[in-house]
Amino acid sequence: MIRGRRPGPALAGTLLAIVSLAAFPSAPLHSGPPGAGENPEAASGARRVRVATTTSLYDTGLWDLLEPRFEERYGVELDVVYAGTGIAIEYGRRGDVDAIAVHSRPQEERFVELGYGIERVPFAYNYFLIVGPPDDPAGIRGKSPEAALRSLAASGKATFISRGDDSGTHNREKEIWRRAGLDYEADVRKAGPWYVEAGRGMGPTLLMAGEKGAYTLCDIGTFSAYRSRVEVVPLVEKGAGLLNVYSVIACNPGKNPGVNRTGAEDLVRFLTSPEVQELIGRFGLERYGTPLFIPCAGEDPR
Repeated sequence: MIRGRRPGPALAGTLLAIVSLAAFPSAPLHSGPPGAGENPEAASGARRVRVATTTSLYDTGLWDLLEPRFEERYGVELDVVYAGTGIAIEYGRRGDVDAIAVHSRPQEERFVELGYGIERVPFAYNYFLIVGPPDDPAGIRGKSPEAALRSLAASGKATFISRGDDSGTHNREKEIWRRAGLDYEADVRKAGPWYVEAGRGMGPTLLMAGEKGAYTLCDIGTFSAYRSRVEVVPLVEKGAGLLNVYSVIACNPGKNPGVNRTGAEDLVRFLTSPEVQELIGRFGLERYGTPLFIPCAGEDPR
């Protein structure tokens, strides 16, 4: 399990391992007991809660703040696994984790509809940005997200770095391409070398965009955390499609009997509690001058 550390150069191998898991969805999450379908408390003799979370929540350091507080409050070990939303949901489907904390509403609702999750509970939100080189060779500055992507596709002067990993960010990107009137497979993904799939988390994708002088879609929280390390700037910051909501879902032991439902529901209550919502609302303010997330316990922001 990956716990209690923010990703950095020393964790490159760990990040690669997580990406590798995406390519082999049938592989077990654990290298040893407890495995999927086992009761973690019975197997380890200790109380343990497992949550799969998005790279954007992890890259910002939010879990560094929340994890020890949850463990102290409930007297448990919290294992935090970070991956793209699609991979995190797959872990939930297999019963490898007790809860998921992700940011792709259609996928979340489908997860609950199919009976793998108990209830989708929003707990925070921020916004997506389209960032790119300061000289903006594609001329997208200030445009709507849809107009910006149309300009990028037509420019012939710019590279766009996609997460390309079925994450919440990647799925939002594909939605914006669709709303821009472009077929994702024919007009974007297979349209030429200007479109690059990173297959990596949000932080590494931002670093890649900076290195290549390219554009990318990212959440404002991760951008703020990486801002001093990348040579890209916000170019598109407004638009109806840029709202980015994070939800927590307790997994259903009716689908996977090994799920620790009590621990998962404790995590839901923890993330939506007034004191933790206040912590989330202040997170990043001292270091970056602005909060990275806006609390929204149990309510979808409009």
